[in-house]
Amino acid sequence: MDTTVLDDNNPFWLKNKKVLFITTKNIDYIRNSQELDMLKKYADTLSIIGYKDKKYIGRILKIFFRLLVTNMNGFDTIFVGFSPQLILPIWAFRFKNKLIIEDFFISLYDTMVNDRKKIKSGSIFSKLLLWLDKKTLTQADVIITDTIAHSHYFIKELGADKNKIKVIYLKADHSIYYPRIISKDKLYSDKFVVMYFGSILPLQGVNVILECAMLMEDNQNIAFEIIGPITLDVQKQYGKLKNITFIPWLSQEALAQHIAKADLCLAGHFNNAIAKAKRTIPGKAYIYDSMKKPMILGDNNANRELFVEDNENYFYVEMGNPKLLKEKILFVMKKILN
Repeated sequence: MDTTVLDDNNPFWLKNKKVLFITTKNIDYIRNSQELDMLKKYADTLSIIGYKDKKYIGRILKIFFRLLVTNMNGFDTIFVGFSPQLILPIWAFRFKNKLIIEDFFISLYDTMVNDRKKIKSGSIFSKLLLWLDKKTLTQADVIITDTIAHSHYFIKELGADKNKIKVIYLKADHSIYYPRIISKDKLYSDKFVVMYFGSILPLQGVNVILECAMLMEDNQNIAFEIIGPITLDVQKQYGKLKNITFIPWLSQEALAQHIAKADLCLAGHFNNAIAKAKRTIPGKAYIYDSMKKPMILGDNNANRELFVEDNENYFYVEMGNPKLLKEKILFVMKKILN
């Protein structure tokens, strides 16, 4: 099943286009920033409907009002970013005779039913999400996905037209995430620092990292740094481990400093029970790569689309196995220190 991979440094398909970009995700989200940079460079004109409001409902209401009052005559292309399912089924009637491009970054059905398990399979709400996914995929002329593995899933399970699908991989913001050398804090001066950051979603498999750290608690040469919104339950269960430091969410600039100080970064995904984890490349992997940091990736087809194992900074481990993760960390540490 062939899928075209596009280079966002040469988007011939956007040249001379008058584009209206719409996104329901906060406008400074990594995927939005990437696509807006691309549009600013190559589209003839660009208008944006998107907001930074922290509350999702507030953003949606503002977007709907703008879509209601915006004159569409000045555009020949509508580019719908994150969650086009919340835009196209309602507003496609306003985009008649326009080229419609959508970034089908996630399936709402897959995310809420299979990944986060917020909605029961077979329920009315799950059927509604499945309908929204399928309807949205039929309404675009170009469907952008983040991996080949994801595009195959959308074709097989959601009936996406394979001839419409193009892959654009994520990109880190190189103005923030670039290689640098920063001395470690005193706390870590004699330690091999293994760091992880994330939103701590189930598919990321943070529990695998924590179990691995527990297995390595007696190794006084290794320290783990976990950055993100750790729950109280996790704090209670793992907070007493002497080899882990938990850090709340940081600004991107501060995060880059911590990554620069680390010896080894964990990318994942490490959850082997959620199928979506095997179809996506973690956003953090692009960031680590941009900073030229050694990283451990979950062994799956999506990661292997981009990260070739013979690169000195890419190391793979079986997903869902804290013991093998421990062995891989020790292997990489020996390789780096020698």
